[in-house]
Amino acid sequence: MITLYTWGTPNGRKVSIMLEECGLPYIVQPIDISRRDQFTPGFVAINPNSKIPALTDSDGPDGAPITLFESGAILIYLAAKTGQFLPADVRGKYVALQWLMFQMGGVGPMFGQAHHFLRFAPEKIPYAMQRYKNETARLYGVLDERLGEAEFLAGEYSIADIATYPWVARHDWQEIDLAAYPNLARWFAAISARPAVVRGMQVPS
Repeated sequence: MITLYTWGTPNGRKVSIMLEECGLPYIVQPIDISRRDQFTPGFVAINPNSKIPALTDSDGPDGAPITLFESGAILIYLAAKTGQFLPADVRGKYVALQWLMFQMGGVGPMFGQAHHFLRFAPEKIPYAMQRYKNETARLYGVLDERLGEAEFLAGEYSIADIATYPWVARHDWQEIDLAAYPNLARWFAAISARPAVVRGMQVPS
């Protein structure tokens, strides 16, 4: 059995969407980051970095239990476990991993900083607000250009799209108008219509 330790953040929702898309049964263990549950000894034993999501699987790749943290690593693991959402051909696989790393190294950190300085920082810092708004808009432009060339980030629907979607779903937090990015808006609407994505975005309920 798989247990997902998560909260209602973009990083957490990547994994719940993937689990729903793969049709894998799983148990949800909410980790309320507003109450600092991620720092409890029980959770630190699962993820020493004290971040969600994390995942345990009693049926790991060698038949023994496995514990994983870092959302990108979890997505790759689940893709390998199920043979889904990572292209089978070598070239397609690396294209998908490239766009997954683009999310992990760019979209997540920069959009997250935009969220912090635009919504949550205890004081308004105009330089920081503008810096992260500008970088967020630049990354939206990169995504829009790619999605003008292909239906999905890796050509076919993959873990790269699953990783990116929950961050784009908070475009209002980033003060982004999706109408300015028509290719991305088309992609966003298509993924929003997937039943597994709808279910995954509601975890934890």
